[in-house]
Amino acid sequence: MAPARHRRRRFGVSGNQRPDRGFTLMEVMVALAVVAIALTAVYRMHSQTLFMDARGRFDTVAAMLARQQLAVVDTSDINDLTSDSGDFGSDHPGYTWRMETEEVLSDLLVEDGPTLKRITITVSFNQGESNFGLTTYRHLYE
Repeated sequence: MAPARHRRRRFGVSGNQRPDRGFTLMEVMVALAVVAIALTAVYRMHSQTLFMDARGRFDTVAAMLARQQLAVVDTSDINDLTSDSGDFGSDHPGYTWRMETEEVLSDLLVEDGPTLKRITITVSFNQGESNFGLTTYRHLYE
């Protein structure tokens, strides 16, 4: 007696019909959902990266401009310093600066010695959309 041959039965095949080819609608919908979730995550990371790049650029430029303004303060007579504001011209459009000065009273300073002056320089971009502050202290000898 000859060994019996087993017929392999394929999924989706019945009788003389050809096997089904392609994907079902459910498989396509699941694949699209996975792709949509992945692309949403990539888009969020990209937009956050753009924001951090713009913020980093502002912090770098604003620090440089604040130091530039502080150099102007250092070359000025400290007795003549008052609160002031302005912009940086066409070299840095949209950037403005504001300087505030205030005498600081301290118990640590002797009465007839130097007084202490606080100088705060604030650099702003797009009318205060982003701000960078720099504060320093100078001795005022009379």
